[in-house]
Amino acid sequence: MSIDVTQAHEISSRIPADFTLGVATSSWQIEGSSQSRGRSIWDDFAETPGKVLDGAAADPACDHLNNIPGDLDLIQGLGANAYRFSLSWPRVMHEGMGKVSLAGLDVYDRIVDGALERGLAPFATLYHWDLPSALQEKGGWLSPDSHRWFADYAHLVGEHFADRVDSIATLNEPWVSAFLGYAAGVHAPGEHDPAASLEVFYRLMVASGHGIQALRSAGVRNPGLVLNLTTIIAEDDDIEPTASIIDGLQNRMFLDLLAGRGFPEDVQEATSAITDWSFVSSEGLAMAAEPISWLGINYYTPTRVASVARDAGKIVGQDASVYPGVSNVSFVPRSPRTAMGWEIHAQSLTTTLVDTAQRLPGIPLYVTENGAAFDDVVSEDGIHDNNRIDYYASHISAALDALEQGVDLRGYFAWSLFDNLEWAEGWTKRFGIIRVEAESQERTL
Repeated sequence: MSIDVTQAHEISSRIPADFTLGVATSSWQIEGSSQSRGRSIWDDFAETPGKVLDGAAADPACDHLNNIPGDLDLIQGLGANAYRFSLSWPRVMHEGMGKVSLAGLDVYDRIVDGALERGLAPFATLYHWDLPSALQEKGGWLSPDSHRWFADYAHLVGEHFADRVDSIATLNEPWVSAFLGYAAGVHAPGEHDPAASLEVFYRLMVASGHGIQALRSAGVRNPGLVLNLTTIIAEDDDIEPTASIIDGLQNRMFLDLLAGRGFPEDVQEATSAITDWSFVSSEGLAMAAEPISWLGINYYTPTRVASVARDAGKIVGQDASVYPGVSNVSFVPRSPRTAMGWEIHAQSLTTTLVDTAQRLPGIPLYVTENGAAFDDVVSEDGIHDNNRIDYYASHISAALDALEQGVDLRGYFAWSLFDNLEWAEGWTKRFGIIRVEAESQERTL
C-alpha cells in the first residue's frame, strides 16, 4: 500500500532547504551510440554468450545521446535539483590515453550545460566500470601504470569542466569492479582470481587518490569518491567473526584506507593464504588516503550472514566468492524483497550512514544511489508504482533520520532515472522511476 498525502508532506517537511535531491544514471547503461566511442570491457563482456541474461548489449540502451534535451526535461519535471551521471572514459579517449575525442567531450558539454539551464546541479563520475578495452589489453587495473592512465584522464576532464561542475567523483563502487569483476567473475572483465581482486581493489584506491589530486590541480572544487557500503548483520553469535571479516572486505577496508589507517588486520589475516600483499607500498597507501571533499554512499540492502550448517535450506543471496578468504557462510535476505532478491530494510541505511560518519569523521556524505527493482505492471492509465514509491519514502525517511542524528548528509540521489541495461541482468530488472521500453524507447512515468 502506497504512502498517503499526509505521510508525503511529513517527509517533505523534514528536508532542509539546501538539501540535494537528484536522480542518477551511468554511461554504459543508458547512452547507446557505441559506434561513436572506443570499446569498453563491458562491451566485450556483454558480447560473450551467457554473460548477460537476455543477451542485451550497449546499443541502443536508452538511446540517451539522441534524447538529451528531452531526458533532462524529464528530470526537471520530477522536481529534482541535481543530476548524477558518469562519463564514458572510452568516449572521451577512445584508447583510454593519448588522443582526446572532442566529439566525446561535446556529449558531456551538452549534458552539463543542459542540466545547468534547467536548474540541475551536475554531479559527474569519471569511472562507472566501463574501462577502455585498449587499457584492459595493457593489464587493466592490475597494471602498475593504471593510476597514471586514470590521473591523466581525470586531469583532462577536470580542466574541461571545472568552471561548470563543482562535484566530480573519481570512481563508482570500486568494490564491484574488484570483487564482482575479478573474484566472482559475474561482472567485466569476468575473472575468477581472488588474489587479483585484492590487488585490483588496492590499485583502484590508489588510482582514486591520484585522480583526486588531478581534479584539484585542474580546479575542481569538490572531488569525491563513491562507495557501495552496507550494514552487515550476523544472524547468530557463532557467525560474528565471519561477519566481521565481511564487514572488513565490504566497508572497513575502504574507509580505513581513506582515513589513513591502512588495511584492517583481520582482513589481512583472513586473506593471508590468498595474497602476501607484496604489491602494497607506503606511497600507495598515502595516495589512497588523499583527502576527499565528500563521500558518496550507494545503499540498497543489508547483508545478513548465517552459517551454512544452520541455514542450508534458506535462499543464498550471493556467492561467498565475492569475499576472498570467506567460506562456509550463506547470505539470507529476509522478506520483503525486491525483484533482485534484495531485502528491503530502510533502517540499515540509517545505520550505514551513522557508522560511516563515525569511521570517517568530518567528511560530508551523500546517498549517491538508492532504489529498487520491481516487476512493474503497465496499465492503460500508466504504471501504478506503489512498491517503488513506498521504497523511496521509507529510505528517504531513513536518510533523514541519520541527518537528524547529526550525520553531515548533504543529499540523496534516486537510482535510477530510467529502466536501463542492468549490467549482467540486462533488461530483466527494472530500477527506473521512468519506465523505458527497450525496443520502442518509449518513456512512461
